[in-house]
Amino acid sequence: MAIELKNLTIRKASEALKRGDFTARELAQAYLDEIKKKNPEINAYLEIYDDVLKQADEAQKYVGLPAGRQGKISLAGIPLAIKDNILIKGKRAQSASKILDGYVTPYDATAIEKLKKEHVVFIGRANMDEFAMGGSTENSAFGVTKNPHDVSRVSGGSSGGSAAAVAMDGALGALGSDTGGSVRQPASFCGVVGLKPTYGSVSRHGLMAMGSSLDVIGPIGKTVDDVEILFDAIKGKDRFDSTSIDISEKIAREPKRLGVPRGLLSGEGLDKAVIEKFNEALEKFKSLGFEIVEVDMPNISYALAVYYVIMPAEVSTNLARFDGVKYGLHKDGENSIDDYFETRAAGFGAEARRRIMLGAYVLSSGYYDAYYGKATAVRELIKKDFVKAFEKVDLIATPTAPGTAFKIGEKTSDPVSMYLEDIFTVTANLAGVPAISLPFGDKIVDGKKLPIGIQLTARHGEEKALFFAGRKLLGEK
Repeated sequence: MAIELKNLTIRKASEALKRGDFTARELAQAYLDEIKKKNPEINAYLEIYDDVLKQADEAQKYVGLPAGRQGKISLAGIPLAIKDNILIKGKRAQSASKILDGYVTPYDATAIEKLKKEHVVFIGRANMDEFAMGGSTENSAFGVTKNPHDVSRVSGGSSGGSAAAVAMDGALGALGSDTGGSVRQPASFCGVVGLKPTYGSVSRHGLMAMGSSLDVIGPIGKTVDDVEILFDAIKGKDRFDSTSIDISEKIAREPKRLGVPRGLLSGEGLDKAVIEKFNEALEKFKSLGFEIVEVDMPNISYALAVYYVIMPAEVSTNLARFDGVKYGLHKDGENSIDDYFETRAAGFGAEARRRIMLGAYVLSSGYYDAYYGKATAVRELIKKDFVKAFEKVDLIATPTAPGTAFKIGEKTSDPVSMYLEDIFTVTANLAGVPAISLPFGDKIVDGKKLPIGIQLTARHGEEKALFFAGRKLLGEK
């Protein structure tokens, strides 16, 4: 039978597998066929695994059995895309960088280990900005991922491949990583749902580090329900990650008060259509019984500047390990020091080099206190802004991005303009709180419908409040 992928969700697929409407192999083959048609142009995947059907046959043995997590929907046989910086044992992982050419991972990331216990099917490696540095997936060493809604435009980044894979019906769900909006912004551009979980709620073990105090693995799906199912499967404390935590399974209280930081919405560069859709979303929330409250967050306007000091500092430290000796690319020079310089020059792209240099600068003697020290102090003020705001409201609402997907190449010569794409998303990473991007309408440009995303942010550990409100907004049961 032909499987209609367009309207298929994780829950629907799981129930259909259980009924015997189709097998896990047939489901996997349907996605492989769609990928074969669309991926050459979209470039969402860097590699399709050669054992996909073998995985599906093994998963079929567990279809219809109770899920590994008691009382949860079964993920057995569900095809997923995995961002190229999340390790799967025995598979290649490159973070879309030449410097990890040929690297095969010796162990599973904890999130992958948990999904293996659920018997999911891993389709392949999703494209991304090199080492997750970027907001467009134009910084991949293997070419840009195009937006399925308009192939002349970017899919967003850095998890652009993961979002595009779901949007083009190349996977039922995906994992990405979010350091400053890298799950939510591409989810917004591609018209899907993306979750940035509470910092530490998903183990970072097996995630290639970019900004260690900011990084978190997050799920992408077609619906809030899909994202919640995936999050439930990968969350939890891990002995391999000292920053990992357990969070509550239940919603603390039903969210009813929605905060809006109007000061953040008054800047230049905001697309009129985005503001219109944001206001429509607020009106819908009102009609659903939510109270809209303006909140004052005086330090949030500094978030972007703080992020672009702290993040490069952590990047320069984390990427120091790629020296051409331990793994990946190696270039011969005249001596060992020259080997190091030759390897890194050949292996890292322009954006990675830019952030390494910026990070080394802000951490250098004489500048550490002036830049990094001040940025970390302001980060604490931003955290306090959130704490104070959440004394009055249950959730905070903003657009996900200031505009819709932009043209490929439009911002590549202007890094600052590209960095401004993160203005609404970096705050959640700096504060460590959860946030979700929800597709809400679109803007028609050149005859193409470009999706628009609405972002909701919740208290630390209150993902369930995001899922509750997200379902309400999107009309999910």
